[in-house]
Parts: sequence; structure tokens; C-alpha cells
Amino acid sequence: MLRKIALTLAAVTAIAVAAPLTASAAPAACAPVDWGSGAKVATQTTTGALTNIRAGQQECYDRLVFDFAGTNDGYAVQYVSEVVHEGSGKPVPLRGGAKLQITVKSPAYDQNGNPTYTFPNGSELVDVTGYQTFRQVAWAGSFEGQTTVGLGVRALLPFRVFTLSNRVVVDVAHTW
Repeated sequence: MLRKIALTLAAVTAIAVAAPLTASAAPAACAPVDWGSGAKVATQTTTGALTNIRAGQQECYDRLVFDFAGTNDGYAVQYVSEVVHEGSGKPVPLRGGAKLQITVKSPAYDQNGNPTYTFPNGSELVDVTGYQTFRQVAWAGSFEGQTTVGLGVRALLPFRVFTLSNRVVVDVAHTW
């Protein structure tokens, strides 16, 4: 009986030594299956005015959400060397090792030109202090029916974009 216990302990120890877990290893559930770092685009079929931008942290990724009054399903999201302001083309300063330019195919103003999304500081639209991947969310403008935001991230990492009836969601993974 003692011999069986000793053999079982030896087998368990051998498995543990052969395949050690490290603190930096991402859980298997975090492995992005169909995410990537290439541009993601959806052709607009409906549009609603931008009303809010918010962020959240998940176990495997950081999330940025664009809320709309009405439905929106058009966007273009891609890594760029420089995010630029709508209309002027001036660079948007961003912290981080990589920059995502997020353009939603909806304005941040109503049909009369009144703002539907306002913010106190265009350089810090959302407080992402302490986020694992996000470094900064900055305003790049709303011009000719579309709105652009710059997202500074830690490094060039895989991301996904999807829509819900009144939201565009951008998730950026913590690891590859």
C-alpha cells in the first residue's frame, strides 16, 4: 500500500516538474481564438449619435465601449503609427507602445450640430489608470458624420470589435 502511494506521488511530482505553471502564463480561457492585430471594418447600415465612451477591465482583456442614442453598426479600427484629428490631420499624442485608431460611423452631435457627447478633457476621455493593456483614451474629433478616438495601448496586441444594437465594443487582449 505504501509502495502504491509512493509511486502515485512520484508520478504526480514528475508531471508537475515536466510542465510547470508560471505566473505569466495566461489561462487557457484567455487565448484569443479569432482575434488578431489587423484592421477590422464594418460597413454602416444604421447610425445613431454618440452619447458616451466608457471602459472596463476583464480577466483576459481591457474593453472600450461606445454608446449611441439609436443604433450604430459601422466602424473602422486599426493600429496606426499616428492617430490624427478629424478635419485638421494634426497628431493626437498618446501614451503606450502602440496606437489604435477607432472610428465609429456616427457623429457626436445631433442634426442641429449640438453635441451629444461632451467631455471635460479630450486627452483623457476615460480614466484607464491601472489597466493592464490600455494606457490612454483621447479625442480625435467628430467630423462629417463620423467620430474618431485614439487608444494608446501597452503594445501591439490582438483585438476584436463587435456591435450590439446601440454599442460598438473594442476588446484588446492582455497577451498574445
